[in-house]
Amino acid sequence: MVLGWDMTAALAMARALGLDLLVAAECLPEIEAVMVRKLNEQMVSSDRRSPGPEQ
Repeated sequence: MVLGWDMTAALAMARALGLDLLVAAECLPEIEAVMVRKLNEQMVSSDRRSPGPEQ
């Protein structure tokens, strides 16, 4: 399960890309929430399709 992003790293990446940090700080939490939800949905979907352990 994915719980969230490392926001310090995300802001450091934004700085390295030359993005406005105020804009990044405003947008990142919303983007993070969508990405976390979608990644968790994909992992659950993948788990349901994979076969169980062999016995």
